[in-house]
Amino acid sequence: MSLIELRGVAKRFGATPILTDVDLAVASGSVTAVLGPSGTGKTTLLRLIAGFERLDSGSIEIGGRVMDDGRHAVRPQHRGVGYVPQDDALFPHLTVSGNVGFGLPRGQRDRVPELLDLVGLRGLERRYPHQLSGGQQQRVALARALAIKPSVVLLDEPFGSLDASLRAGLRQDVARILKDTAATTILVTHDQGEALAFADHIAVLDGGRIVASAQPRALYHDPPHAAAAMSIGDANLLVARIHAGRAVCALGSLEVKLHADVAADRPCRLLLRPEQLLLRLQPTLGATRAVVVGIQYHGHDALAHIKLDQGAGDTLLARIPGDLATAPGDEVWVEVAGVVNAWPID
Repeated sequence: MSLIELRGVAKRFGATPILTDVDLAVASGSVTAVLGPSGTGKTTLLRLIAGFERLDSGSIEIGGRVMDDGRHAVRPQHRGVGYVPQDDALFPHLTVSGNVGFGLPRGQRDRVPELLDLVGLRGLERRYPHQLSGGQQQRVALARALAIKPSVVLLDEPFGSLDASLRAGLRQDVARILKDTAATTILVTHDQGEALAFADHIAVLDGGRIVASAQPRALYHDPPHAAAAMSIGDANLLVARIHAGRAVCALGSLEVKLHADVAADRPCRLLLRPEQLLLRLQPTLGATRAVVVGIQYHGHDALAHIKLDQGAGDTLLARIPGDLATAPGDEVWVEVAGVVNAWPID
């Protein structure tokens, strides 16, 4: 059952359209990530749900109640929404307890210790924001958002300013906290890995429109179109033709899943994830010769940039084990694992 329903949501600032005909349903108790590059309207979408901005048209419902329909709107403080902005926006003159309890009726401020326990900050009640680490400040902001017992929590790139190791750990903690509170959550992010790791559902926002919406695994392995495939994870796109039910391209004859309107013996576009390209150091039957032109080493694995002898166009990406002994200039042979997706060329 959906707790949040957006239908035909549109917003412009002056003559500039920001969001156009956005439809989004968020299941009760779930975490949905809205993924997209900067400038696509992600923060505006959150601010509309929170009530900080007004719709131009469309409607927003929370729990079956219309919050904004372009004519009438419920005030932000009456929506039951907790909001964590990009910068945690803590009050520098208030302690941790003061920040968490800000806005609570005096009779409910005894909940502050419980909230600090929830976010792992018990013992830091009397510290001020400048005495906290970045991760601790984000926990305070989250506790403050949860203080009103919201049915909905909105997170606006809350981990973006943190270093990579701290971001991963805090992300796991926040996901656990939100599950414990059963809050329905929307996270906006431009980080693909964050969306895949954090969310139950991903909506891809591009040019002010939702261009794809699915569970992370489905969006990664079976995207609805090539644009969606390129928006989530690394991807290789190759031109091919379909013959006898298989895709024939520079990498040989491949097992294929055909999407709508792909015609036999007509050019189509294939998606191959980097982990589907298996590099061999010796020739194997059916493999395609290539040359390594670059390596991005990550320790546990590496991303190899390769060029095919047959001239497949752009450099292809292959994800390989970190201990595979290959370097730029090396000759390798490429095999393809699994099924590839195919779409018609626009």
